[in-house]
Amino acid sequence: MHTAVTRYGNVVLLDRTNTGPSSKLLPKGRCRYNPDDAVLKRDCYAHSVLFDPQTNKIRPLMILTDTWCSSGQFLSDGTLLQTGGGMDGGRKIRKFSPCRSGQVCDWEELKDAELVTYRWYATNQILPDGSVVIIGGKGSNSVEFYPPRSGALQFPFLADVEDSQMDNLYPYVHLLPNGHLFVFANNKAILYDYKNNIILSNYPPLDGGPRNYPSAGSSVMLPLAGDYTTAVIVICGGAPFGAFLERSTDTPAHGSCGRIVATRSDPVWEMEDMPFGRIMGDMVMLPTGDALIINGAQAGTQGFEMGSDPCLYPVLYRSDQPNGLRFMTLKPGTVPRMYHSTANLLPDARILVAGSNPHYLYNFSGNYPTELRIEAFSPEYLSFDRANIRPAIEVIPETVRYREAFDLYVSVSLPVVGLVEVNIASAPFATHSFSQGQRLVKLTVTPAISSNNGWYKIGCTAPPDGKIAPPGYYMVFAVNQGVPSVARWVQLNP
Repeated sequence: MHTAVTRYGNVVLLDRTNTGPSSKLLPKGRCRYNPDDAVLKRDCYAHSVLFDPQTNKIRPLMILTDTWCSSGQFLSDGTLLQTGGGMDGGRKIRKFSPCRSGQVCDWEELKDAELVTYRWYATNQILPDGSVVIIGGKGSNSVEFYPPRSGALQFPFLADVEDSQMDNLYPYVHLLPNGHLFVFANNKAILYDYKNNIILSNYPPLDGGPRNYPSAGSSVMLPLAGDYTTAVIVICGGAPFGAFLERSTDTPAHGSCGRIVATRSDPVWEMEDMPFGRIMGDMVMLPTGDALIINGAQAGTQGFEMGSDPCLYPVLYRSDQPNGLRFMTLKPGTVPRMYHSTANLLPDARILVAGSNPHYLYNFSGNYPTELRIEAFSPEYLSFDRANIRPAIEVIPETVRYREAFDLYVSVSLPVVGLVEVNIASAPFATHSFSQGQRLVKLTVTPAISSNNGWYKIGCTAPPDGKIAPPGYYMVFAVNQGVPSVARWVQLNP
């Protein structure tokens, strides 16, 4: 249901707590007691785990309150902030301080702080100062912050776009380089000044019907580059209005995408079509600046027992190509990944694909069973015939400050031809077809200079401020002729 990659390269996975026995027990003597749990009042099963992609080992983690349809975001110190959920978890704030494989770390539920409002299906976004804004949720048309500030701010935009099947849940939130927030819900978007709780402008409506939960589209902000003044948002897929109300499992998904330059004074949506209609797809920013669209279904809607016709074909969205040439269909998978599936970029540039549970409880039979298998999707840039141009980062600082100039050294089997990009990627919190806090920034670099030991030196300049890249840990990729290195984690500080 929820996944996030930590700065140590391991992956946190978490699910609801009221689904009954999982396939992983907690350590002996550690059980969760909840007299209100209708399924399992004494629960000794793990509903969260820490997965190491290098060893394929899984360690159980313990969460105390329900994280059903909750939200999350990494803080600037690398701690995973996790907020809200269902039932007893709706106002809870949790933290996970990551550790290396072999060390011990676990969930902490804060006792001295809680959310002002019950938040179920909300969205989190880290801000330029390192704080986190928490927006919306079912019946929660308001905004609050972590660390907590004085109360919640009313946010009537979410009430205005709510329809009879909701369609304003898990709003798409992107921090723009002007410091304001692009907030999209249903089929409308606003430019939001969160500091003063003011809507600065309204974007044109996006054609094609509702796009947010439960209508199951997805969204990314394309890479920030150059002078960092331009931000482009892409929103793809979704179910026609009414599919959720009618509990229709065979209503075809639409394949339209809208693309808008959110920083323009006169923004307009540019429409294009994916090769497939898709709901519940995950859009993952790749180190190259392209986006991968993976997982999902071609009919139905989000919700338990509500989707059908799995979309097994990933699609590459080539962000720098003209309209009509951006989509490329890739080799299909074999495992249906529908409701409650996720996708995350790994430091080795593969995509971790996990989950799919379209049932209220665990169900390991039928057409679309609860899926426990984890996969790694390898984009074409990792093909064998490109291995000799894949760079390896040899030297890089562990921390850098805004505007700091620093050198990065790479090695490559074949001589470098052209500019080697250095791109930094955040580690988002993936859930319900949207990766909260996802961000890719292309650094300003100098041409690679060959050194005596065969390495290449690349001069880099860190982003200018937190509006471009909020403080925190980033995966740094060197990209040579479209082929990314294995990332190195760097902490970006004010």
